[in-house]
Amino acid sequence: MKVEILTIFPGFFAGPLDETILKRAVEKGRLAVSLRDIRDYATDKHSKTDDVPFGGGPGMVMKPEPVVAAIEASRAAGFARVALLDPGGARFDARAAARLAREPSLALVCGRYEGFDDRIRAFADEEISVGDFVLSGGEPAALVVLDAVARLLEGVLGNEASAQTESFADGLLEAPAFTRPREFRGVAVPEVLTRGDHEAIRRWRRRESLARTIARRPELVEAARRDGRLSAEDAKLLDELSKTK
Repeated sequence: MKVEILTIFPGFFAGPLDETILKRAVEKGRLAVSLRDIRDYATDKHSKTDDVPFGGGPGMVMKPEPVVAAIEASRAAGFARVALLDPGGARFDARAAARLAREPSLALVCGRYEGFDDRIRAFADEEISVGDFVLSGGEPAALVVLDAVARLLEGVLGNEASAQTESFADGLLEAPAFTRPREFRGVAVPEVLTRGDHEAIRRWRRRESLARTIARRPELVEAARRDGRLSAEDAKLLDELSKTK
């Protein structure tokens, strides 16, 4: 997969791209990341990419000329899908990550200041928000999207099953996990995990996944129910959980 990041701060990505999952994805040839400096497409001598908003108001707004020119250059270079990182975009989640991981190429456009001149939006295919909060710019959001997508690419994770069992992979939170020591400060690892009964462990993990999701994010269980992602076993486990309240 090819990903290009359009930004006025390309140096922001120097460290993260040389560490952990992203570095591994690049080294394995599963991911190629390039950076395009939006300032290179500014037309004035100061390489200005922002200006004051019409109608007044605080802050500065990203100018359409350099941003659109950078987007067009990215498309010409083969990056067919363009996404703006914007607080008003569609909420980024596991399904969005899986969808983007199937794209052969993707350009992520990082905003700054008070956001994009609204005319820029017509030149993108979608807008993505990583949450209901405001960052200083789109660069941290681009890294979130890039990391979430990269780990879904074939051959990137050391254990391919990891991506299938993590939180949100099936719409639910992941079950609790334990490692050595068997007892820590008076709290022991659940006995079922130590007996080697794989079916019992699978069922326990599914039950705990449902229980944790109900306790912390009940709306996820309802969404999974509506989408038909809960099995007959899940329904039985949910019934058992409701009786233990």
